[in-house]
Amino acid sequence: MSKPEPRRILRMKDVAKKTGLSKSYLYALVRTGDFPKCIRLVKGGTAVGWLESDVEQWIDDRINATQEEAC
Repeated sequence: MSKPEPRRILRMKDVAKKTGLSKSYLYALVRTGDFPKCIRLVKGGTAVGWLESDVEQWIDDRINATQEEAC
């Protein structure tokens, strides 16, 4: 039996690099519900991150949507 993959939290810098989108545009997508919500890393703090699996799923969904729209 194989071990499950550990969950990883990505900070904004890594999310922006992985998606190719700017920080401000990513936050705009979060506000409209078009990108996964961030998670607060410390109660009462300002540090946030995203689950890598959520970001990768969003990328996969965008790829699939684009392929369905293609001629």
